[in-house]
Amino acid sequence: MVKQPDLRLLSTFLAVVDCGSMADAAAMLGYVPSAVSQHVAALEREMGVELLVRRSGSRLILTAAGRSLAKAARTLFEATARFQDAADGIANREIAELRVGAYPSAISQLLSALGPRGLDARVRLVIVETEAGLPKVRSGDLDLLIAYRYLPEDPPASSAEWTVTSLGHEPLVLVAGARPGGRPLQWAECLGMAWTSGHGRSPDRRLLRRWAGELGISPEVTLETEDLHSMLAMIRAGLAVGLIPAAVISAAGDTGGVERVVLPPGVTPLHREILAVRRPGLRHPLIDDLIAMLTAALESLQP
Repeated sequence: MVKQPDLRLLSTFLAVVDCGSMADAAAMLGYVPSAVSQHVAALEREMGVELLVRRSGSRLILTAAGRSLAKAARTLFEATARFQDAADGIANREIAELRVGAYPSAISQLLSALGPRGLDARVRLVIVETEAGLPKVRSGDLDLLIAYRYLPEDPPASSAEWTVTSLGHEPLVLVAGARPGGRPLQWAECLGMAWTSGHGRSPDRRLLRRWAGELGISPEVTLETEDLHSMLAMIRAGLAVGLIPAAVISAAGDTGGVERVVLPPGVTPLHREILAVRRPGLRHPLIDDLIAMLTAALESLQP
């Protein structure tokens, strides 16, 4: 197998191909004509094949091998230039593509906040829940994870593997299916109804149990699902009541058929904390922009 030719020789060869003569190539490169001729001859020796047909008083003619090599050389130099651009960007702390993972309603908030501008071409969004996203931050598959935490002792916490920044708190709203005649459902009525929540060890279910214990109530969860939109569908159908993140019930298309239940005085409203998780030392203006957008979106959800 022929080793890769000297790039300097390849560059001279392409100049000859583009200019059509060794003299013109020499003038363009700032060489003497004999140096160009020597470069082409050395390249032919390396390749073991004739690349140019030299005829006195006429333009040089490329052989079939010469045409193939010229095409391959252009591809090589274009790839080298792209590599150099990428290397320069890395050296200047630029990120070619920012991979951002977020749970579904966070992505909806980001897209809504961006509006007609759309996403920066360098941002790739991945829908992923917090538990599944954390290993991806550790492995480098994600540069930023928008996560949530229902209880203070739950992960993620800042560590040597990632840095956690709190963006604010998203209210959890007690909602019920809209009632005929528009009469709002009362708190006391909710206590005797079926509830929907996550499975037994899920964060929202554990928060519900702690909240219920503090209030001395015993909501009966009969409809379990990890999908918030499925919970909302059950509530809309009148099958249950439940605590739903404010961003989900305020999203377009999710407001009809449900109503918020007003909590009585002394009952503390619930929330989940929204977090930005990234590897230590990773700084980029796009990350700061996305965090600022989500922080503003959270503030708009506050009662």
